[in-house]
Amino acid sequence: MVLMVMIARASDGLPLAASLQDDEQSGRSLLEYQNQAKMLFKKLTPNSPARCSIETGPYVFQYIIENDVCHLMLCERGYSKKTAFTFLEEMASEFQSQHGRRVPQATRPYSCIEFDTYIQKLRRHYNDQRGHRHMHQLREDLNDVTRIMMDNIDDVLTRGAALSDLETKATGLSTMSKKFHKDAQYLNMRSTVAKIAAGAVVTLVFLLYFFVF
Repeated sequence: MVLMVMIARASDGLPLAASLQDDEQSGRSLLEYQNQAKMLFKKLTPNSPARCSIETGPYVFQYIIENDVCHLMLCERGYSKKTAFTFLEEMASEFQSQHGRRVPQATRPYSCIEFDTYIQKLRRHYNDQRGHRHMHQLREDLNDVTRIMMDNIDDVLTRGAALSDLETKATGLSTMSKKFHKDAQYLNMRSTVAKIAAGAVVTLVFLLYFFVF
């Protein structure tokens, strides 16, 4: 998000225009960074880089210098540098168109303060565009989650088919186990009968032996 914008003459640091957050609370909290920006303007020399990023606390100053005018913005650390410099270039072009001729003759601070109307409009546009990009990214993330969920569902369905096959095999094994159990009972019964019959034959032989002989 673009939090603050300041424009100053690069040769002597004279502030020409500024735009802070609309709400009062945020405006007060940015006064410290506004003072830092003013000191930064005073430090500029002909040898200063035409484009620069300077970290300050949780924020970043981005600035460009064109036609002896320094266009500076304060934004959050995560703000795209490409977007920031595109913002500054667009603002610099419009400022040069509206106030470029007044810059050399300016003698009092904020003599181009009416340019704040354009800055506010540009800030809203870029902040809204950033919101749209976030929504687009959110939709892509949701689509990725949906694809992951579909993959997971496919895995579950595959596991379900495997479980179904396993259940069928288990049912077959259970049937075979019951049949084996019945066969075992039958064999045990036949074995018992055979033993009883053998015992009866032996007993009968002994009885015949004793009574006949």
